[in-house]
Amino acid sequence: MTDNLATAARDILARLIAFDTTSRNSNLQLIAWVEDYLDQHGVSSTRVVNEDASKANLYASVGPAVEGGIILSGHSDVVPVDGQDWQSNPWTVTERDGLLHGRGTCDMKGFIALALAAVPLFKTGAKPVHLAFSYDEEIGCLGAPAMIEEMAAKLPKPALAIIGEPTMMKVITGHKGITVHEVEVLGHEAHSSLTHLGLSANMVAVELMHDLAELARGLWENADPASPFIPPHATLTIGKMQGGTAPNILARRAHFVFDLRCPPSVDPEAILAPFKAKVAALDGEMRGAFPEAGVTVTRLSNAPPMTPAGSAEAEAFVRRLTGDNGPSGVVSYAAEAGQFQQAGFATVICGPGSIEQAHQPNEYLAVEQFERGADFMERLAEALA
Repeated sequence: MTDNLATAARDILARLIAFDTTSRNSNLQLIAWVEDYLDQHGVSSTRVVNEDASKANLYASVGPAVEGGIILSGHSDVVPVDGQDWQSNPWTVTERDGLLHGRGTCDMKGFIALALAAVPLFKTGAKPVHLAFSYDEEIGCLGAPAMIEEMAAKLPKPALAIIGEPTMMKVITGHKGITVHEVEVLGHEAHSSLTHLGLSANMVAVELMHDLAELARGLWENADPASPFIPPHATLTIGKMQGGTAPNILARRAHFVFDLRCPPSVDPEAILAPFKAKVAALDGEMRGAFPEAGVTVTRLSNAPPMTPAGSAEAEAFVRRLTGDNGPSGVVSYAAEAGQFQQAGFATVICGPGSIEQAHQPNEYLAVEQFERGADFMERLAEALA
């Protein structure tokens, strides 16, 4: 049976990869395809759209409307391929040496394809499987909360949620949280030889980015040696920056985006408090010199961490399916698992592939991992029968 499920999942994976669902794009074509697929199997689904209806989450219950079901969740969006050196078309699944290459094969359309391929098995179960596919996970876990809220309100209470991020099919019970902030700096343009007549937004932005770099260094130097995370400390990185129009003009505008990833015991607001205090003081000084100038910090996302709390039974259940007898694990990436846990669902992370292959050129999912995922789906169907 595993061969049949894996073959069906390969076909589904090819369809899913063909949709360029980079987070800057709409995911509606993929969602429509999944809706049609589920409809062909007699399964109704529900969209939860964003404000302008350009993107959508999708959830569906396969099997009877009773309590005790299992949520299988994955995000539909992927990271960009811009500037990466791909050896094959990233939007086509290409197998080389037992590896399935393509953007999203590992993170995490492989898991979604396996869950969809198992729908015929899940339909006959005594307990339901609730499929949950989100948007905009890659830019701060923005899409899932509205879907999770609706699922918590409308579904018969599930027993647990499995988030299929790549873990090499190991059971993960903890991940870091993430906050993403954008810093906008407005200066006052002047000729670059007359610095006393203007205010360079770039120079202010560089000063603030230096402060963040020092903050990141301090987090590293004061890492908790007992932390199970790798790296053990909270991490802060500046992922995007832009500013200025010409070398001889004092920049009017600069902006940059940074993310802060914290273990469950670390408060991101406490870490950023000194930085935000400096921004407030600097903003006042700049506006005093030029009324239109200033600095603003906008939090774009704030996804909570996941902890082992309340997940012992869920962990034991998933371990029985995977045969994982190793120690409990944690991961340093952020995920939607913390959001499911925050909504009251017992939650673990478990999926095929390695995070080390995610976000890379020539991203891949090993065929062996894909087949282990297929076996997992079959065991899950048997457990719910």
